[in-house]
Amino acid sequence: MNPNGIVTTLEKVMNWISRFAVVNFLWLLYSLMGLFVAGVFPATVAALGVSRKWIAGNKEIPIWRTFKEVYFKEFAAANVLGWILTAIGTVLFLNYKVLQVRQEEVVFMVPFAFYFVVIVYCLVVIWSFPLLAHYQTSIYKYMKHAFIIGLSKVHITLGIFVTSFGLIYLSISYPAFLPLLFFSVFAFSWMWGAMYVFSQMDTANV
Repeated sequence: MNPNGIVTTLEKVMNWISRFAVVNFLWLLYSLMGLFVAGVFPATVAALGVSRKWIAGNKEIPIWRTFKEVYFKEFAAANVLGWILTAIGTVLFLNYKVLQVRQEEVVFMVPFAFYFVVIVYCLVVIWSFPLLAHYQTSIYKYMKHAFIIGLSKVHITLGIFVTSFGLIYLSISYPAFLPLLFFSVFAFSWMWGAMYVFSQMDTANV
């Protein structure tokens, strides 16, 4: 057993924990700075943006400055995208409640169509924000490409889903994980899956 190797490994682990803790703190801070309503979406994109740089190999970036730059740069676009998706989600939820109340009155195909729309919506939500953190284009194209990528890369999409539920379960089991590390670890794993796809897309377009 090599003591130096153990110390080096522990140091790396502690460095990553401290990085995740800082990003998690910044996500909470900047979400609150925007009174959550206007802050949560750009803070989410900023956390993804920091994760993007880490995944690309830039592990020694100034975290706070990088987070702040992405936050203010994408503030408007992230809020427009986030609130469009929130409005669509609200409509879908209201439709779900109507279906629950009138389930005996609707044609049997309607629930199937509704759940298909919900799946499409989830695909768009999962991929739109990483696309915004990585590319510069219009809101419409973020959503269109999110749908296309979500369908064509089903295995990655499912992986992001599974990771999300795993982290949520961990947070419920260990509540201290939620304020300290939850969202930063989630953003990193979310962006890691997205970057795997984006790197293939960028290589194919060279």
